[in-house]
Amino acid sequence: MKNFILDTNVLLHDPQSVFKFQDNNIIIPITVIEEVDRFKKDMNETGRNARMVSRILDAMREKGSLASGVTTPGGGTLRVEMFAEKYFKNLPVDLRVDNGDNRIIAVAQDIHDRFPDSVTIFVTKDSNLRIKADAIGLIAEDYESDKVDIQDLYSGTRTIEVSAEAVDRFYGQGWLEAPVEMTPNEFLTIVDSSNPNHSAICRNDPANARIVPVRKVPKEGIWSLFPRNREQSFALDVLMDDSVKLVTLVGKAGTGKTLLAIAAGLHKTAEENVYNRLLVSRPVFPMGKDLGFLPGDIEEKLTPWMQPIFDNVELLISGHESEKRHSKGYKELMAMGLLDIEPLTYIRGRSIPNQYLIVDEAQNLTPHEIKTIVTRVGEGTKIILTGDPYQIDNPYVDSSSNGLTYLVEKFKGQRIAAHVTLTKGERSELAELAANLL
Repeated sequence: MKNFILDTNVLLHDPQSVFKFQDNNIIIPITVIEEVDRFKKDMNETGRNARMVSRILDAMREKGSLASGVTTPGGGTLRVEMFAEKYFKNLPVDLRVDNGDNRIIAVAQDIHDRFPDSVTIFVTKDSNLRIKADAIGLIAEDYESDKVDIQDLYSGTRTIEVSAEAVDRFYGQGWLEAPVEMTPNEFLTIVDSSNPNHSAICRNDPANARIVPVRKVPKEGIWSLFPRNREQSFALDVLMDDSVKLVTLVGKAGTGKTLLAIAAGLHKTAEENVYNRLLVSRPVFPMGKDLGFLPGDIEEKLTPWMQPIFDNVELLISGHESEKRHSKGYKELMAMGLLDIEPLTYIRGRSIPNQYLIVDEAQNLTPHEIKTIVTRVGEGTKIILTGDPYQIDNPYVDSSSNGLTYLVEKFKGQRIAAHVTLTKGERSELAELAANLL
């Protein structure tokens, strides 16, 4: 049986973490309880998690003394460890400073010394604290219950070689039995093994267990937007497919993730009337931050956060108006209720039916926040989440533990979900060079 000492950020990241260590001992230093208490009045996701932690621990307290240890559902124990000044004697002189981090490390060191026959592991999402713990001989680990190895992240696409006859048969009959085992809605490029220029792009049709052609873009484009590469063609295919209710688009800056999603949303909402409204949102980072700190009315408060969305919508509308003289303008679409752009701040508790919902910069969300958003989706709504796992501003998640990559892996294999990884930048030659070189 191992001893796991949990840091504050682990509980605030996942309040259910106390139940995820199976039949081992979980120790929470009293300093962690004090730090959680400081967050409980915050009206953001961290505050909500802090309140949930308090409720969970209080419920466990009713089963017995947390000082002595309470049995967890997994067969382990949970206890709160008090801090005493004598614990500092086990620390190097440089760490004998009375701050929260060092108090927590002192408790972990004391547990390590008191139970030499058990493995003691300090769990924290703070990389510097892991370095400190390792420096004094403690085993320190990140909290990885929801981590996804970014190098092995499902791409949603693959390329295989087939015979020339198979490619010809695909073009002739418009479908082909899947040449390999495939995930639902996975994209495939079949290439003639004797002629690389003889190829076809297709998608796995989960309903019929076969591969079918990627849909062609109309000659006028999707709001005058045309795919510039293979992955963009894949993305537009699922963005325009009403049977696919959840789409995730991952890629570096400039690959067209947001632009493609907005173009498809405008087409489905304003042209085909499939959805009542296009709702575009992104985190006001950190999620739930009070907008009252910014001057002006609500529209002025949102402008700094929503400007990238405004830019994409204006670009599409300006191009569409040049093709269609009577196209609705940006303000007219908003006035008619066909288009809305807002932050994710107040999404909790809402139900969003019959809408085309785009969540931009989703890599800054935690798995719990992603769950909060996706569970808001009502009947008839399609949700698209876009982001770049390598461009994260949230200090509490990284490329492997963010909510977007977590969602990609969890929904892989679901018939109503699809994922595309975009690799080629199309914003400009300079932007593509910057994304690759810097």
